[in-house]
Amino acid sequence: MILYNVTINIDLSVHDQWMNWMQTKHINDVLATGKFTSARMVKVLVEEEGSVTYSIQYTTESKEKLERYYQEDAPRLRQEGLALFADKMLAFRTELQVMSEHFPKSALQ
Repeated sequence: MILYNVTINIDLSVHDQWMNWMQTKHINDVLATGKFTSARMVKVLVEEEGSVTYSIQYTTESKEKLERYYQEDAPRLRQEGLALFADKMLAFRTELQVMSEHFPKSALQ
């Protein structure tokens, strides 16, 4: 399993507009490509003056599917964000491979 992590720093002057766009359009558009099985948005808990940082984590089954996303979908989807928010949004991307997952044992076992 691969996590495609997009960390975005968004200026407070466009925060509400950006948040609405992310939660009602952009994340859904990325999922609609069929290359990802889920997405999670988290807020980075750091004090910043004039901006807020978020991490959007998309889960995909393979590096090949992620590469297809880069080739077939990413340019169009990234362009929309740039057109709407230009220099008010700074993004960087990280690819992560899930090595294992661990959960607490149930107290009933």
